[in-house]
Amino acid sequence: MTGPRFTPLVASLPATVPFVGPETQERARGRPFAARLGANESVFGPSPLAVEAMARAAAEVWKYGDPEMFELRAALAARHGVGAQHVAVGEGIDGLLGLLVRLLVAPGDAVVTSDGAYPTFNFHVAGFGGVLHKVPYAGDREDPAALVARAAETGAKLVYLANPDNPMGSWHDGATVARAVAALPEGCLMVLDEAYVEFAPEGTAPALDPDDPRVIRLRTFSKAQGMAGLRVGYGIGAPGLIAAFDKVRNHFGVGRVAQAGALAALADRAHLARVVDAVAQARARIVAIGAANGLVALPSATNFVTLDCGGDGARARRVLAALVARDIFVRMPFVAPHDRCIRISAGLPSDLDRLDEALPAALDEALNEARSLAQR
Repeated sequence: MTGPRFTPLVASLPATVPFVGPETQERARGRPFAARLGANESVFGPSPLAVEAMARAAAEVWKYGDPEMFELRAALAARHGVGAQHVAVGEGIDGLLGLLVRLLVAPGDAVVTSDGAYPTFNFHVAGFGGVLHKVPYAGDREDPAALVARAAETGAKLVYLANPDNPMGSWHDGATVARAVAALPEGCLMVLDEAYVEFAPEGTAPALDPDDPRVIRLRTFSKAQGMAGLRVGYGIGAPGLIAAFDKVRNHFGVGRVAQAGALAALADRAHLARVVDAVAQARARIVAIGAANGLVALPSATNFVTLDCGGDGARARRVLAALVARDIFVRMPFVAPHDRCIRISAGLPSDLDRLDEALPAALDEALNEARSLAQR
C-alpha cells in the first residue's frame, strides 16, 4: 500500500509554519500567557458596529457568502476613490499573497524580497517553486532602490515591499515608494504590503494610479480594524490583474459573517480613530518601559515597537525566553542583525503593566545566563 503521490516540488519541501502561534506555545507550556503582546493583533478590538453586524449575520450562516463580495468591494472602492474593478477581496493579506504567487510565479521564476521581511510571502514562493532573491535592509529599513535593482538583475516577476515594515516598524514616505514603482523593470510587479498603514504618518501611502499594472497594494482588516480572526484583506490594482484572481481564488473563501463585519467596520471611522490613538499611547508606553531598562526603541509606524536589546541575537533570544517564562508573549525578528531586537505589540494598560513588571527580571536573567555560559 502506498501513500499519496506528492509532486516532486511538494515532496522536496519541509512542513513549515512561518509563525508558531501563542496557542501552540500555551499548550507546550501548560498554561496561558498573561499578556499577549507578540502577534500584532489589536487588543482594542473591532468596532461595536461590526460586532453587531456579525451577530445579525450569524443567524444566516446557513447561506454561503456572496462570492462576488459586491457590497464590500463597492464600499472599499468608494473609500479609496477607485472602481470596484480595481478591488480584490481575500482571506487576509496572506491569502492574497498566495493567490498572487500562484498567478505569476512558475517553478524557477525569480522573486525579490528583503532578507528578514515578512516570511509568509517566502512560504508561498517556495510552495510554487519560485526562486527567492534577497537583499539586505539598509540599516533597520527595507531598501526600495536595492529591491528594484535586484529585480532588474534577476528578471524577477514579483518584488515584495512592506511599508510600514514588519518586523522593524520602519517606513518610507510615499514619494520614495512611488519612485521605486516607477523604476521597476518591464514585466515586474511590486507587491506593496500596507498592512500597518493606518498607524503611519501622513504621506506614508504613495499616490498611485489604480490602473498602473506595475503595482498592487494590499491592506487588511486584521490590524487597525481588530478583526484578525476573520481573515479579510483586500488588494487595489489594475483591472486586468484584479480580474485574474477569479481564475484561482476560493470564491466562497470570505464568509457571510466576515463580509458583514468588514463592511460595518469600514463605516465606523470614529472607532478606527480611537484605535489609532490608543496604539500611539501604547507605543509611547513601550518606549518608556524600554528606556527605563536601558533598551533603545526603534521608531515605529505600526502597532508594535521593536526594542534593541543591545547585543546580538543570542542575547535577544535569552530576553525573549525569560519574558515567555514570565507569561509575556512577545516575538523577535528572525535574521541578523535585526535579531538583536525583540518586538512588542501595543497592549492594554494592564498588559503593559505586566511587561513593566517582568522586563527588569527578564533582563537580569538573560545577563546572568550569558555570564554563566561565558564562564564554562
